[in-house]
Amino acid sequence: MTTLWRRLREQRAALVAAGVVALLVLVALAAPLLTALEGQDPTTYHPDLVDSARGGVPVGSFGGISGEHWLGVEPQTGRDLFARLVYGARVSLGVALAATVVQLVVGIAVGVAAGFGSRWLDQVLSRATDVIVALPLTVFALALMAVVPSGFPRPVLVALVIGLVAWGSVAKIVRAQTVTLKQLDHVAAARLSGWGGVRIARRELLPALAAPVLTYAALLVPTNITVEAALSFLGVGVKPPTPSWGQMLTAADVWYQAAPQYLLFPAGALFVTVLALTVLGDGVRTALDPRAASRLRIGTGRKREVSA
Repeated sequence: MTTLWRRLREQRAALVAAGVVALLVLVALAAPLLTALEGQDPTTYHPDLVDSARGGVPVGSFGGISGEHWLGVEPQTGRDLFARLVYGARVSLGVALAATVVQLVVGIAVGVAAGFGSRWLDQVLSRATDVIVALPLTVFALALMAVVPSGFPRPVLVALVIGLVAWGSVAKIVRAQTVTLKQLDHVAAARLSGWGGVRIARRELLPALAAPVLTYAALLVPTNITVEAALSFLGVGVKPPTPSWGQMLTAADVWYQAAPQYLLFPAGALFVTVLALTVLGDGVRTALDPRAASRLRIGTGRKREVSA
């Protein structure tokens, strides 16, 4: 971890991205405190703050921004936009992180079993992984969510569907790494000493798999955020009154002219989050790859020599 942190500090873009991600997580966790400080909540309607004669457009300048409503109010309902935005961060980030955990657990288990098991088991699991990878995630998620009872918690359902449908790429990466690792001397020595497969996987394989898995996980989170937003945009994700950024974008598609802030704020939050997580994931990949880190140092040294 010390080496990882030292290499990350050499990348300013990754440090800035890490700061942005930390701030977003802090905002999501502190959503109840922030909304209490504002004096609002994400579900209370304020019909007096919208102009019914104009179709529900917020009253006042810039969508009704005021000291009581920091980012204005939602068209038609008058619900506080700031409260829905920060509570939406909890849902969007929480679903993405939970889905990533499910993908990693299933993908690592299948990948290690395929790479370290018998040839027959490898063939069965590899073909199953190919089928999972070939499945269109959005279409399959739409089908699954259509048959699940409406009483099932929607954020949990979205996280499970994304995680259980999109673990194939993790399994492929882990299997390829496991096939390489099991040929190394220390793994062969562990097998000759009589260690069982579970013990070898836990003591020899999983520590060596940490770097590639962590790198890929950092890139999975922004992908899952966009998938959650897409499912909510299609109307099969998180249901009202629970706010999420994708759901807010769905409701804002007809208000971009009359109340542009209703579209710009959730879209901007989604863009900043995905960009920060992508940059951070690339920084983690570079820090965990000694060859990439060496190229980074060499390139930096050449730039300094040219500058001098």
